[in-house]
Amino acid sequence: MAVRIKMKNPLVELDGDEMTRVLWQMIKEMLLESYLDLKTEYYDLGLKNREKTADQVTYDAAAAIKKHQVGVKCATITPNAARVEEYNLREMYKSPNGTIRAILDGTVFRKPILVRNIKPLVKTWIKPITIARHAYGDLYKDVEMRIAGAGKAELIFTAENGDIQKEVIHNFAGPGVLLGMHNLDQSIADFVRTCFNYALEQKQNLWFAAKDTISKKYDHRFKDIFAEIFAAEYAEKFAVQGIEYFYTLIDDAVARLMRSTGGMVLACKNYDGDVISDLVASAFGSLAMMTSVLVSPQGEYLYEAAHGTVQRHYYRHLKGEETSTNAMATIFAWSGALRKRGELDGLLELVDFAACLEKAARQTVEDGYLTKDLAEITEPPVQGAVNTIEFLEEVRARLDRSLAD
Repeated sequence: MAVRIKMKNPLVELDGDEMTRVLWQMIKEMLLESYLDLKTEYYDLGLKNREKTADQVTYDAAAAIKKHQVGVKCATITPNAARVEEYNLREMYKSPNGTIRAILDGTVFRKPILVRNIKPLVKTWIKPITIARHAYGDLYKDVEMRIAGAGKAELIFTAENGDIQKEVIHNFAGPGVLLGMHNLDQSIADFVRTCFNYALEQKQNLWFAAKDTISKKYDHRFKDIFAEIFAAEYAEKFAVQGIEYFYTLIDDAVARLMRSTGGMVLACKNYDGDVISDLVASAFGSLAMMTSVLVSPQGEYLYEAAHGTVQRHYYRHLKGEETSTNAMATIFAWSGALRKRGELDGLLELVDFAACLEKAARQTVEDGYLTKDLAEITEPPVQGAVNTIEFLEEVRARLDRSLAD
């Protein structure tokens, strides 16, 4: 075995829950620690430790990402009422992803992992589609109210000087529900610049989609800020790269997307991006074949898998049963973080290792060693699937050959 690559600075490591937590440790032991002098600053975001620390660990982890610039995150549980009872929680803690995104004020970029033997359901898609999702505000910072009976609902803003703006929302004749959302010009501007910079880095066209014909103030504000910043700061840069930016309605964007060959960045508001990124992931094959990175305006990066904690597999694992859990997105979270750490530190060996790890993972799938979820959708079909450990062993074998070459 060659001398392990020594890292200069640590990654911020955010551990998680259930089967992905088990997978996390397997990947470290089988694909990382034998090759790297792995240096991390560890935070346990598993639900038990979040309960133990009253969720302070999530805030500490976000602060560490600000300090060290690069983090890698395992999938975590966002508890609902059933999880509160299952884990005997004091409260229904917020999404760790949502908390960290709000602190970093970042943009989430999600892009599919392409392999030759898994064809997109949309036959024209030959290039990856990246969904850029604003990670602040909208439904994720909403205030909701259940209305018991008849009455008048109003939207009221009281300025610091005492001036009041007021709009009637609805005159209720009976029971109903209310929802209040907000966003910030500064957060929108940070999102806009991050999207433009990403498109320039990728040399890809950037679309932004919203619904300003209906939301003439809220969505229109996004549209205006995109247009203003593009004209003032990015139009010439885009022209030099030979790429374009344009705005379209969200329904038109979905229609255009379905007819396209891919290869663009589609920027969306928070909820729109949440939904469309899952649509794109499923159409390209699987949520477990999707990369995800949170990028802050200050140049901080958090890499993660786009899927959940694989609860069903975890319960089987606890019974001692064999699982066939897809590790691709988690492997690519680690490789993305290691590559970025290497780039920031000028450590080319680490950048090369990340590339070799991704190549080995892709080759494993293309050679027909597939977990159950992929065996069902590969072309041509594969009879039988490997289990979780067998898949990682096949990746390790190809990684050894790639590093030797």
